[in-house]
Amino acid sequence: MMHARWLTIPVLMFAAATTSLAADCPALLQGSLPELRGKGQIDLCERYAGKPLVVINTASYCGFAPQFEGLEATYKDYHGKGLEMLGVPSNDFKQEDADSEKTAKVCYANYGVTFSMAKVQPVRGKDAIPLFVELARQSSAPKWNFYKYVVDRKGKVIGNFSSLTKPDDPEFRAAIEKAIASKP
Repeated sequence: MMHARWLTIPVLMFAAATTSLAADCPALLQGSLPELRGKGQIDLCERYAGKPLVVINTASYCGFAPQFEGLEATYKDYHGKGLEMLGVPSNDFKQEDADSEKTAKVCYANYGVTFSMAKVQPVRGKDAIPLFVELARQSSAPKWNFYKYVVDRKGKVIGNFSSLTKPDDPEFRAAIEKAIASKP
């Protein structure tokens, strides 16, 4: 009986800490996504809570795919200031490969992407993953590939940008700077 009591206290403390962490995690960051490379999961809350974030739905065979270069440059420009970036490939617009290895080759080998990339996910409509349901709730669903969302440190969308918006666009960069300046 004495041993059970000593085990109960750490278990209760762990449960309280876990509940506290979940409570601190904004709705946008609930859940996880499979990594594009490897068998791991990207725990959205663990990786991005309290950080400024850019989320992009991508597609390997889209005419906007060269934006990967500009997105990577943007990531490198702002990562030292805390910015995180997440690419989520999608075939919702019929421009992504079903083979994750081919998608990974486009991202990593062809464009040199170093920011986090998930495996192909639905980003629109009734099948959309929770991350994109919440992005759409706060702003709008992606209208095409390379739709960009800038999220502040509290998990609130402060800007969404069309595929036509290039990564070096002054308004896009201003939204990133506003996200970096935001308070957790």
